Amino acid sequence: MLASRRDLYYSVISERPNFMSEVYKALADPTRRRVIQLLRQREMSAGEIASHFDLAKPTLSGHFAVLRAADLVQTEKAGTTVTYRLNLSVLEEALMALMEGFGISHQGKIPVTPTKKGGES
Repeated sequence: MLASRRDLYYSVISERPNFMSEVYKALADPTRRRVIQLLRQREMSAGEIASHFDLAKPTLSGHFAVLRAADLVQTEKAGTTVTYRLNLSVLEEALMALMEGFGISHQGKIPVTPTKKGGES
């Protein structure tokens, strides 16, 4: 029997207690979010990604390190070229966990909780 997405998510979380913190830290920065958007289109070398930003190489390398620590990107090195690809499953799991944390189903519906008379919950 296949495990549900929720079971898979909780098994990953239990193996890496700071996993979600790492992912959300990575997603908190607009530069890293832009890198993720670029990698959604296709895998790219570090130089290709860098051409989209006006940042120093050490600054961009720091962003790459945060994305790798969160397991949001995977790298492949060939000679001196480092190619990055998006680890979409980690991004999906992070988004699902955030939605579940706020009680939003994967269909985008927010469950209605009954309130007591007079607007008290």
